[in-house]
Amino acid sequence: MPQASVLIAARDLTKVYTMGEQTVHALRGVSLDIVDGEFVAIMGASGSGKSTLMNILGCLDLPTAGHYRLAGESVESMSPDQLASIRNRRIGFVFQQFNLLPRTSALENVELPMVYAGVAAAARRERAMAALAQVGLGQRHAHTPSELSGGQQQRVAIARALVNRPQLILADEPTGALDTQTSEDIMRLLTELNGAGMTVVLVTHENDIAQWARRKIVFRDGLMLHDQSQPGGPVAPAAPEPAP
Repeated sequence: MPQASVLIAARDLTKVYTMGEQTVHALRGVSLDIVDGEFVAIMGASGSGKSTLMNILGCLDLPTAGHYRLAGESVESMSPDQLASIRNRRIGFVFQQFNLLPRTSALENVELPMVYAGVAAAARRERAMAALAQVGLGQRHAHTPSELSGGQQQRVAIARALVNRPQLILADEPTGALDTQTSEDIMRLLTELNGAGMTVVLVTHENDIAQWARRKIVFRDGLMLHDQSQPGGPVAPAAPEPAP
């Protein structure tokens, strides 16, 4: 059986912020590898460095020092346009607050990343409908966010993250605005995607959410405190299409 390739290779990542006379060391020489198909949870208290790491892994920020390669591409020396390109090609983002456009339909929200990628209109619609069906919302494609529950809005956000066929899903507190049952539904969906081969990296402060992952990394004061494998949550069956 072939060995999985390394998708994320980070070496000695340092991030220093200067705020007036104060210097904040958000990351202090962090190194880690994440291979294709892993499901990783990153935990830590506020100020531990986990969000800074997520921003660097997502090419939303650059390290002060150190090296980061995503799918073999060296990131730390990229220009803003190059960073935008690698984000659009390789990464799907899921956030706590969904970040959906309020006056546009679920379908149009999911189409948006493909507009930036220059995908033709007919292909955008076909791929967006397929992504909504994949997350169990094919029948709700014409609804605006205000007509959807919180869990359904997060499913739309996950469909949007999937539509450019990324290698990596970065989920930043994806259940933070959801109730317990809806949180479990979203975690089952992320587990299904991981089971289908998608690499998932999840930032959370909730231990029960982190238990769904196969690997848990704990940060404190800009350093990696623990990095351990764990059994992970159950692999759920595919989400059915809701009845019209």
